[in-house]
Amino acid sequence: MGQKIQPTGFRLPVTRNWNSRWFAGHKDFARMLNEDVKVRQFLKKKLKTAAVSRVLIERPAKNARITIFSARPGVVIGKKGEDIEALKTKLASMMGVPVHVNIEEIRKPEVDAQLIAESITQQLEKRIMFRRAMKRAMQNAMRLGAQGVKIMSAGRLNGAEIARREWYREGRVPLHTLKADIDYGFAEANTT
Repeated sequence: MGQKIQPTGFRLPVTRNWNSRWFAGHKDFARMLNEDVKVRQFLKKKLKTAAVSRVLIERPAKNARITIFSARPGVVIGKKGEDIEALKTKLASMMGVPVHVNIEEIRKPEVDAQLIAESITQQLEKRIMFRRAMKRAMQNAMRLGAQGVKIMSAGRLNGAEIARREWYREGRVPLHTLKADIDYGFAEANTT
């Protein structure tokens, strides 16, 4: 029977790349990895409205370079760059090294898997019917040039007592093809 695997990790050597690009010895590895996790959690919380897709962390010799991929870079930067300066100082104090923050705009947020997942999450939290949210997201992605989309929702859908999972697929989603550029996103909706 076929086993399910996280598509990003499966394709790392072929079409994807790591979101943390640095090397550490035995002593520092755990600390640096923990820092990365904390930085990502902090940015996710702080930049909730900025539609952040992913955070790339690089550590060249005694400093850190953080690239934030966002659909709304203006929200991250703030008025005259105030917000980004505050962000830099906070991140530098968290990591203990000088931090450079770059912001890259996502041109087509409708085809970014993480942003699609988060938009569906927001809709579910506003009590929009899950089928409508999923189908609308799928149509938008296909309209803007995705070759295929698969969206799955799981849990107590529409407040049902018994949890289940439902999924919709449109176009082609070749999960066995390693060369295929498959983007994967995951988000949790905290419903009541």
